[in-house]
Amino acid sequence: MIDLPIYSHDGKKVDSIQIDPALLGGEVRFPLLKQAYVAVHLNQRQGSARTKSRGSVHGSTRKIYKQKGTGNARAGAARTPIRKGGGVAFAKTRTREDLRSSLPKKMRRLANRNALLAKLVDGEVKCFEHLKFPAPKTETFAQLLRVVGIDRTCLIVLDPANADARQCAGNLPHTSTIRVDQLNVFEVLNHRYMVIDRATLHAFLDESCFVKAQEVPS
Repeated sequence: MIDLPIYSHDGKKVDSIQIDPALLGGEVRFPLLKQAYVAVHLNQRQGSARTKSRGSVHGSTRKIYKQKGTGNARAGAARTPIRKGGGVAFAKTRTREDLRSSLPKKMRRLANRNALLAKLVDGEVKCFEHLKFPAPKTETFAQLLRVVGIDRTCLIVLDPANADARQCAGNLPHTSTIRVDQLNVFEVLNHRYMVIDRATLHAFLDESCFVKAQEVPS
């Protein structure tokens, strides 16, 4: 069992919860995390890069100087690919559709939970009793991160209804917020720390949202 401390807003440990690693995959599965990370990252690409051919570049097609008598090599238009500002020889002209990648549902769910297990093993999950604030102030949330020793990039996992906390953390540097139902392996591994409250963590571990431990492939 993994013992996860629960902190109050002043950084004091007020409780702890026991998390069974079997619910999160049993052990950190690095090949699975790499595969899922690359798949999510790849799916974020639009594939809409464009370049201009020599026919698309603005400019004249006039021969830039006469064929003979200048001592220079023969040259035609200024828009040829060999010249600065010219077109591209093999221009990208259409949207790529071969960038998409997919994982089976069970692998994707297991990777999301296994990423959380990796953070728990490294002690990089900071769980609070609650993330409710009387007013949405950035300095309030900044102080909350300081008291638990967060000095690197941080992912804040929030309940969708917690708009105040999302506004508090919106302007913090090196900090990102995400809804618990959108949590994925890419965002978890792309940040050093994870901040979450007790209720949101229980929602993430709820058996109604994820496959049960006995369904996890070995």
